[in-house]
Parts: sequence; C-alpha cells; structure tokens
Amino acid sequence: MDTKLLTIRTLVSSLTSSSDQTRLAALRHLRRTSNEDPAARPLISAAGAVPLLAGALYSPSHPIQDHAAATLLNLSISDRRPLLSSPTLLPALAHLLSRHATSSAASAVQSAAATLHSLLAVVAEFRPAVGAKPEILLALIGIISDPDSVTRTIKDALKALFGIALYPPSRTTLVRLGAVPVLFDLVAKDKNGTRKVGIIEDATAVIAQIAACEESEDACLKVSGVSRLAMMLCSENGSCSLRTKENAVAALLNLVRYGSERVVGEVRNKVGTLDGISYVQEHGSPKGKSKAVAFFKLLLDGGSSGEIVQDLYPVDPDSGSSCRE
Repeated sequence: MDTKLLTIRTLVSSLTSSSDQTRLAALRHLRRTSNEDPAARPLISAAGAVPLLAGALYSPSHPIQDHAAATLLNLSISDRRPLLSSPTLLPALAHLLSRHATSSAASAVQSAAATLHSLLAVVAEFRPAVGAKPEILLALIGIISDPDSVTRTIKDALKALFGIALYPPSRTTLVRLGAVPVLFDLVAKDKNGTRKVGIIEDATAVIAQIAACEESEDACLKVSGVSRLAMMLCSENGSCSLRTKENAVAALLNLVRYGSERVVGEVRNKVGTLDGISYVQEHGSPKGKSKAVAFFKLLLDGGSSGEIVQDLYPVDPDSGSSCRE
C-alpha cells in the first residue's frame, strides 16, 4: 500500500481514539497535510475523515476544535463533495458557530464560517440546505453583531452570509431574522470610531443581495437604509471605496426592483448627487458600470422598476477561501 495512503488511514483511525492527546496529534498532522498537499485531500476524505472531523467540533478542547475546523476548511477548497454529502457537517458547524461567544475557539469559528463560504460560493445545490438551518443564519448574524468579534471572523461570517443570500428564499429568512439592521450597523463607525473598509465592502455586498426580495423594503426603510446607501454615493464621502459604491448602487437598484412606489420615491428623493454614480460608471467593474447606467436611467428618465435592471447582482466578496496552515 502507498505510504501516503497508509499514513492518512492511520491518522484518520486515530480520530476514533478515546484519548484527546492521540486525537489532537492526529488532527495536527491532518491539518498540516491537507494544507501542504492538495493531492492528499481526497485521500483524507475517502478514509472517512469528514464525519470524524465534524464530530471533533463538539469537543470542549479548543485545540481539537481548531485543528478539526481548519482541516475541514482545507478539504473544502478542492474536495467539496464528501463534505456536502455528510449529514453530520451542518449540525456540527451550527453547534460551533452558535457558541462563538462562549465555548468555541475563535480560530475554529473563523474556519467554520470560511468553510461555509467555500462551499456556498461554488456549489449552488448546497445553498438551500444551509438556508434551511436558521441556527446557522442566527449564529452568523450573532457573530457580525458581537462587538467582541475580531475583523477576520466578521469578514468570514459576512462571506458566508453572502453565499447564503445567493439562494433567493434565504434573503427573506435573513430579513426576518434581523440581518438588515445588523448589517447597516457594520457600515457605521465601529466602537473605536474608525472604519474597517473591508468589512464595509462585504457588508454592503450582503445588503445588496438581501435587498433583492420584497421583504427587504420595510427593513431597510426602518433603518434609513436608502439615505445611508445614498450617502455612500456622495462625492464628499471619500472614505467609501469603489467597491462599496458599486454595492450601494446595486442595493438601491434591488430595492427599487423588488419594492413598492414608496421606496422608488424614497430613492429618487434621497439620491441628490450624480457624482458618485458617474464615478462608478467611469471607473467601476463591468457589472458596476452596468448598474450605474441603470441607475442613471432611474434618476434621469424616470424609468419604471421593471425597466431598470437586467443584472442586479452585487460585486461578490472574494470568491476563494484560503487554507488554514
């Protein structure tokens, strides 16, 4: 038998040990191997590691949680199917994520959220299964609303939420679970009074995606969402990146497309400057430019919501996930 395969099978077998020390040693090796050797990932999965790794997420040991979650993330980069087919994975991820503020290791929470993003961004059929798990959605919303969450954890959670929102029915669920005010709070200044550009970019990308449902109108209006999105397009708001401005345009367009005449009027009244839209039209990505053109049509030609948009998807957060060393 091939030495690599024999080693992997031995390590996976060690995950069934009753000794935490034995399991931890095996997890360290599997994490390193799955990070350094992409060809080993399918061998690890084929050896039956996925349900055992998922089970390790319930461990009270933070190092065991950490190494198991990182190994799952590494596997998700290029060997997704065994994870998708494991009935134990989502409950284990939900367990870990929902205890982000109490008993879960912070690094394990990051890896768990990044694993969801890795799977959701690529495999469309996985999105309904995750969207049907409100405990996962609530846990991710809890992470981004927790003032003690670190930037990297928030970004991983936002990317997972974006992947969830790619499935249209999940947008309504996220609205009902209270995601909209939490996302707009992230767009505001943090507790230290500074702006985290990457977080604002990812938060507005999720806002733009969630805005593509009828239920988003009331939720956005309650938090003055139209005004806050319009402010991002003002020329005076130099703190907003181009990507944030593109997301703001996408969010406003989605609100108009899926909303009533009330939100259409709100958008026309609040967006009083064209400078930011012109900037997106001139410097934005191809999708951003098309949204700016559509927005100009709304503001200048008075087009109806049905005429405004052909492509309303916002700028994606980074599509790839990196391994955990």
